Amino acid sequence: MVVNSNTIRAKNRTARWLTETFQPPVVVSIQLLVSPLTEDGFPGTMVYGALAALFVCVLPLILLLVLVRLGKVTDHHVSDRKQRAPVLLMALGSILAGLLVLEAAGAPRSVVAMVLAVVGGVVVLAAVSPFWKMSGHAAAISCSTVIAVLMLGPAWAPLLLLVPAVGWSRVVLRAHTVAQVVAGSLFGGVVMAGIWWMLQGLMAP
Repeated sequence: MVVNSNTIRAKNRTARWLTETFQPPVVVSIQLLVSPLTEDGFPGTMVYGALAALFVCVLPLILLLVLVRLGKVTDHHVSDRKQRAPVLLMALGSILAGLLVLEAAGAPRSVVAMVLAVVGGVVVLAAVSPFWKMSGHAAAISCSTVIAVLMLGPAWAPLLLLVPAVGWSRVVLRAHTVAQVVAGSLFGGVVMAGIWWMLQGLMAP
């Protein structure tokens, strides 16, 4: 009984660590920072990725934490499905403002393409959220790791192991069902990464 109890606690601690470490704002911020990696001017161009991360992740997260503090939202993971659409729409407004700033600043096409892929993800998640709680954690880590492999080559394929690991953490913590995690993973890895891949080609000089 003691062994089982310790095992359960260890499993929950690991799941909580994975969930917090690879939460969408963190994952997407890193994704945006390295988005101009394959273009001329890197690492100097990371400043554009940082600017994108400010509007896509940092500002929405700050606003979300304020809403949590005011009691308008349950927690920073927005566990209540009904609260997700308004929060995502708030994030979308910040992202669109960021796109205008990036355009004015002459940001590299790779950064803009990455932000647009995130926009596509936020729009779909906002539309689905009132009816079904698809995993944003799974979508973010799947999108980021698939794009990393597409950008950097097959040697980076081990990053894809983070997808089932993060998905497992969400199921263990009872934040999502297996179906919701699988749907989020497929959406991020196929649809969001696919949008990025398509835009990379369309925006090529």
